[in-house]
Amino acid sequence: MNRGLGPNRYAQNSYFQRGVVEVAKEKINEAVANWSLNAICVADLGCSTGPNTFVSVQNIIEAIELKYISKGENIETPKFMVFFNDQLSNDFNTLFISLPPNRQYFAAGVMGSFYGHLFPKASLHFIHSSYAQQWLSNVPKKLWMNGATQFAKDMESFLIAIAQELVIGGLLALFIPAVPDNISKSDIFGGSELDLLGSCLMDMAEVGLTSEAKVDAFNLLGYFTSPKELKALIERNQHFNIERMEILNRVIAKHFANDIMDELFNHYIVKVAEFSFFLNPKADKSIVLFDLLKNNT
Repeated sequence: MNRGLGPNRYAQNSYFQRGVVEVAKEKINEAVANWSLNAICVADLGCSTGPNTFVSVQNIIEAIELKYISKGENIETPKFMVFFNDQLSNDFNTLFISLPPNRQYFAAGVMGSFYGHLFPKASLHFIHSSYAQQWLSNVPKKLWMNGATQFAKDMESFLIAIAQELVIGGLLALFIPAVPDNISKSDIFGGSELDLLGSCLMDMAEVGLTSEAKVDAFNLLGYFTSPKELKALIERNQHFNIERMEILNRVIAKHFANDIMDELFNHYIVKVAEFSFFLNPKADKSIVLFDLLKNNT
């Protein structure tokens, strides 16, 4: 995640994620319209620093307000408290500087991993998380062989924590990059994309912009699940009812984290231009899963 306000910052390079947020708005409206709770506390887990988190939160709040209007209830809509969560290394200064001035909610930052407990028991009504669960808590040895095992452990920890933090009947909306059930995880576009990123880093190491040791030690902690795999993990957990599980659209997820991001982006653009494969949308086999879960515990 590139920090700050430069031209290569995340807020300027998260268009794929923004598209998913926009597609999801209608689905959030439908979910809240059938919700029996009067939501007050909302959390966005893995919020990063870009504007997408504010759009997601606003969609949720507008959906809840629409619920009151549609029912003709002559009562004031509740006050909203929104918690923005990400790792300690996230640029929260940029995030809060960018808060919409006309927002209809109180805002607070919560630092830490969502694979553990972040909030008091039964304190949240709606939790949203987009493009976050594919990042593993630890890098297992031989990632492609053991990634599924680590992902299963992480999802179990995540769902157990969320089940305790949500009120009974509270909603969890997840948007997770994945691969179709019939495609090998090694065949997705992201694998080749990361090979290209690795090539950029090695080029930069050769000219002294970074060290080969640092490149060798660098390992992205990502894992792409599948609809069948994720459904089985949720059902095994038993804390949630699956209200909806849908494939939203095909997407390429770009996630980079390094202290030489500006130079890396420049190298990356040149590399992409050299290989027409990366300019072909049909090469992208990835999907985005929308999962709406209701807490039943």
